[in-house]
Amino acid sequence: MERLTNVARTGQAAALLYIDLDRFKAVNDTLGHPIGDTLLRKVAERFKSATRDGDIVARLGGDEFAVIQSDTPQPAGAQALATRLVDLIGRAYAIDGHLLHIGASVGVAIAPIDGREPDVLLKNADLALYRAKAEGRGCYRMFAPEMADHLPARRALETDLRRALALKQLQLLYQPQYNLASKLIIGFEALIRWHHPTRGVVPPEEFIPLAEEISIIGAIGEWVLRTACKQAAAWPVPVTIAVNLSPVQFRGGKLAETVTSALAQSQLDAHRLELEITEGALLNDTNDVLKTLNRLREVGVAVTMDDFGTGYSSLGYLQKFPFDKIKIDQCFVRDIDSHVERQAIFRAVTGLAAALRMKTIAEGVETEGELACVGAAGCDEVQGYLTGRPISAEATMALLATTCSAEAA
Repeated sequence: MERLTNVARTGQAAALLYIDLDRFKAVNDTLGHPIGDTLLRKVAERFKSATRDGDIVARLGGDEFAVIQSDTPQPAGAQALATRLVDLIGRAYAIDGHLLHIGASVGVAIAPIDGREPDVLLKNADLALYRAKAEGRGCYRMFAPEMADHLPARRALETDLRRALALKQLQLLYQPQYNLASKLIIGFEALIRWHHPTRGVVPPEEFIPLAEEISIIGAIGEWVLRTACKQAAAWPVPVTIAVNLSPVQFRGGKLAETVTSALAQSQLDAHRLELEITEGALLNDTNDVLKTLNRLREVGVAVTMDDFGTGYSSLGYLQKFPFDKIKIDQCFVRDIDSHVERQAIFRAVTGLAAALRMKTIAEGVETEGELACVGAAGCDEVQGYLTGRPISAEATMALLATTCSAEAA
């Protein structure tokens, strides 16, 4: 940090970029340290190609790096460098037959505006990095003084989330899934909610990424799976239950055993369980993930490709694994009745699915116009506020009991 010490002495403008490699730990855990070490060397090569001779690049440990940039107008120089790093590091890596995808989150602090002393600049760059990771990763953020105000709240939220399972603050809601041909409920999707004692309901989009970051998503995911199976086994109608899986749950090779254990413990028929995965689960260590999915299919569990159309390689995965169902992302459903382009995309997806003998379900259906449009495009099932909002386990039981009574009459 001698360069930063000179900044403190001379007041010269310089930038400190704090970089964290997104998803690197997953590579290390699943493919082993030799692959991880090779990946780090390739990352270092990309750092070299993105920086100038006068820039200093240092590995701080694990998957964290720092770059000191001086003799460049700031903040423009740091913004340009951060943009290059996010782009370069986020490109695919081919290592020993594996195609790996990681990313970079970057926090930037500018001296002397954001501090003169090296430890102050490092702390502020770290705060900016926290913001970049909290806002979706794969991006950079510049330090702003108000970021320091959010750090204690962030730390407190981490602590509270670690305790949420033990304190029984997590709850499952169930959203109905309707078959368009029969007009009947054919299943429910389990949706997690966190009822914090002082914050109220914390949205999943806020705490699920945090749970992944602090490595407790495995425990939460297993709780969701076991709870959903147990509650669904008691339903008066044997409809399906869909459970979302995080890519992190595929690490360690124990997912298949966890699923079969949950089925045995709850005595839920395997054919009633649907597991929803996004293509993020297939980005790293694809072969092992596919082996796990095939083991689950062998016992009768269905597998759905979630958020279809939002990634860049979904079509490729349809060739590698025979998914039972494709869930078409709500971005293609929203206002589809007034967007000809979305209608064309939607019809193409349902046509492709039919050719591959896969069912389709549209999520986020909220209006009669959207419902009519996705039905006309050949969609099999729908889910959304129009056909049913998420409801409690007790309300789910009551709804299905009513359905039984209606059919008996």
